[in-house]
Amino acid sequence: MATRDAPRRPSRFSVGRVRGEWLTGYLFVLPATLVIGVFGLFPILYAIYMSLHRWRIRRSGFVGLEHYERTLGDIGAFGVALLGIALIGVAHWLWTDLASRSPWRQVMRLAAAVTLLFAGIALALGWQTMALTGDTRFLMGLVRTFYYGFISVPVQITLALVLASLLFQPIAGRQIYRMLFFLPYVTPVVAGAAVFRSIFSPREERLVNTVLSWFGIDAQRWLFETRPVGQLLFGDLFTRAGMELPAFLAGGPSLALLTIILFGIWTYTGYNAVIFLAGLGGIPKELYEAAAIDGANGPARFFHITVPLLAPITFYLTVLGFIGTFQAFTQLYVMREAAVRGAVDTAALVIFDTFYRRSDFGLAAAQSVVLFAIILALTLLQNRLFGRRALRG
Repeated sequence: MATRDAPRRPSRFSVGRVRGEWLTGYLFVLPATLVIGVFGLFPILYAIYMSLHRWRIRRSGFVGLEHYERTLGDIGAFGVALLGIALIGVAHWLWTDLASRSPWRQVMRLAAAVTLLFAGIALALGWQTMALTGDTRFLMGLVRTFYYGFISVPVQITLALVLASLLFQPIAGRQIYRMLFFLPYVTPVVAGAAVFRSIFSPREERLVNTVLSWFGIDAQRWLFETRPVGQLLFGDLFTRAGMELPAFLAGGPSLALLTIILFGIWTYTGYNAVIFLAGLGGIPKELYEAAAIDGANGPARFFHITVPLLAPITFYLTVLGFIGTFQAFTQLYVMREAAVRGAVDTAALVIFDTFYRRSDFGLAAAQSVVLFAIILALTLLQNRLFGRRALRG
């Protein structure tokens, strides 16, 4: 009768060899781990520690969540708002992943629509409660941060993609054009912001107002203008018609903030275009040739070949763009004017003023942790909505 061989026990030599390989691997990653831990994780953990204490120059006592309550008004409301962001991701999962695999496709999509409705309700209720009970200056700074990010990043990506497609063509002097469009990114931010302050000066003889005068447009106050852009463009029109300006126009970004957004677009469009140019170099020319043989014109080749194949790069630049705009500080600090009464103060500027001018280190740490949580939530949401589709191309 055949007997089954007993499993062999690993020898001491083989066990020691495996342990040695593990130890060698950990020793190789130890320097990078130490750098990330000291300069990445430790400041975050220490900021959380500071946010739980009363801290003016020196730590003077544990206050728990008091600073978060001062900032957000109601921590539960902030949790409800974050829940709304998470529900958007759940709705996307129900609509795409679950509905594509389930025989109850219509039911899953109905559930996704209901989940999205609850997400909107959660965001609205959470924000309304926070606005009534929280730090108005910081919360309005968050609103301006959203304006800054959601206007600047899409315009940057769109212009960069179009610009890269043009510079990728065999035109004379394209290397010089590429260098010129990249120059704003390597220009010192303080110097560029100072030049923009001069260009967008409210004086009539300055460059932008001079150009506007050629078209019969009155000189604008630019960085000194606190009124929303929608009110400047359509306020008189609605007033003459005897109508009230809609809320989405009356509460939009100010002209001063829009001017700073233009500076951000000018700075980073060239950098994004260079990254897109690298991606365009990796697209096989045979795809364009085959599409041309099939009768596809230029716009068709752009939207059906270039845009889909550049989706991973677009996703990468979008994520980095939103993280960068939510953390933007230098250009905003240099270009803001005291006369605008905080009309351009994003969350990063509010945190800086709390830390530097009010010397309330504990409250500033709490505000920075809140901003970190929002950036993390938005990054995870972008990855949920667009990440896998972008990686699939």
